[in-house]
Amino acid sequence: MVRSYNPADLLEILAAAGPERPALVAGAERRSYAQLNERASRMGHHLAAAGVRPGEHVAILAHNRAEWIEAMLGAYKIRAVPIPVNYRYVAAELRHVLADSDSVALIGERSLLAKAQEIRGELPKLRHVVVIKDGVVIEDGAADDIPGAVEYEEALAGADPGDDFPARSNDDRYIMYTGGTTGYPKGVEWRCEDIFFGALGGGNVLGDPIGSPEEIAANAEQPPMAVLDCAPVMHGAGQWVAFMGLFSGAKVVLYTDRAFDAGKALRLLAEEQANVLMLVGDVMARPVAKALAGGEYDTSSLMAIASGGAPLTEGAKRQLLDHLPNIMFLDNYGASETGACGPSVGGKEGTARFAMKPGITVLDDGLSPVAPGEVGRLARSGHIPLGYYNDPEKTASTFFTGPDGTRWSIPGDFASLEEDGTIVLLGRGSLVINTGGEKVYPEEVEVALKDHPDVYDAVVVGLPDERFGERVAAVVAPRPGAEVTLEELTGHCRGRLAGYKLPRQITVVDEVQRTAVGKSDYKWARSVLAS
Repeated sequence: MVRSYNPADLLEILAAAGPERPALVAGAERRSYAQLNERASRMGHHLAAAGVRPGEHVAILAHNRAEWIEAMLGAYKIRAVPIPVNYRYVAAELRHVLADSDSVALIGERSLLAKAQEIRGELPKLRHVVVIKDGVVIEDGAADDIPGAVEYEEALAGADPGDDFPARSNDDRYIMYTGGTTGYPKGVEWRCEDIFFGALGGGNVLGDPIGSPEEIAANAEQPPMAVLDCAPVMHGAGQWVAFMGLFSGAKVVLYTDRAFDAGKALRLLAEEQANVLMLVGDVMARPVAKALAGGEYDTSSLMAIASGGAPLTEGAKRQLLDHLPNIMFLDNYGASETGACGPSVGGKEGTARFAMKPGITVLDDGLSPVAPGEVGRLARSGHIPLGYYNDPEKTASTFFTGPDGTRWSIPGDFASLEEDGTIVLLGRGSLVINTGGEKVYPEEVEVALKDHPDVYDAVVVGLPDERFGERVAAVVAPRPGAEVTLEELTGHCRGRLAGYKLPRQITVVDEVQRTAVGKSDYKWARSVLAS
């Protein structure tokens, strides 16, 4: 059989090469590569028997758990397309993603499906539901039984465990719904080959990518490694790290608690002897540093801390280095529209400085590379998405073809190109603050504020200003027991930000509100500052 870069093909190759090798740990559940492959095959056969056809979409609505990974791979077994759905979404957001994606099947946890039942009548294309028992007590009045649904383990028990599937293709689709700062999420559509090389490590995370699908079998002979993934696998960052680990032949350990507890994560790291710890920016990194300062944990196996989905500030890195002096940081820039682009190399300018991979540069409005020191938009060519599913208008505003025929993904992040070839990320152009004719990128100011030892979280926006047009304002959540003032914070930021970028107004809150995908909620911040 001719193999492809479809994830199901890659799993089957690894399962044949190292069947007893540990593949997945999620709570009490443990899977070898052979077991993971068999359960994914059973799910694939079940979906096919339920009428799901190649190219059709299968939504997954669950927290981190073994079934999440099995369901995704099971959909790929039959060349269907898994659609990750954010478990934080309210009914309106669920309706949008399930309807916009044309999902015909939904695999989800019982407690989350109760919410989906509210809008089931508005989803005429959804014809099959698989329920994962999650042990959560359903609230009074919520739908406990899902009409016509099949229980997950019953579905697997009644399905064929074999790998007798039709041949797959590099052109099979991968879709990830983005959590934008404005409007409803958009489905970024990739070819499987492009997402494998663009975001899933290419079969060799720290080296040259493999040259054929069959070469991935060699990863089953590598010394065993373990990755503790604390990020939600419904998001790109957590999902990409999980599959980078699996396709490297590593054991992937999912953090399965509903809320992040740094102490529990460190104990799990010790139990599983994890070599890589995946976190989501400062919101996880700082609690880990605090836990390390206050307790004894076995971190002897840990070699690297990875981060994605949010900036890992220099202050957070310093706190971690106080307790893990030899640790390596794998802090990468990435986006649903560009994939994983390159590692952070430090620096206090912008939100961070990155050493980008080939094919990634900064372009001006004419799609020509900018000169060193100039600002333009970050762009990637080569292995990039096809566009946004069901949205040709947004596709045309993000994906462009240059004068020389090169196709570019330009999602809207502004950056400057440095003399040494590194790229300083500034922030989203749609959020830029224009104060006195100068541009300020909110993310850059947020990173500077969060580097203050008494600041736990911050969101920055522009407010109307009679003199300057807009002024920089911030909503700040201090650390428990700490107090912050505008004067103190501007004094701290003055060493790394130009004067026009400094906040002119702050509002202190107990907790910064974020969107359902964990990003800064700028609409909420403006309402807080206005009140």
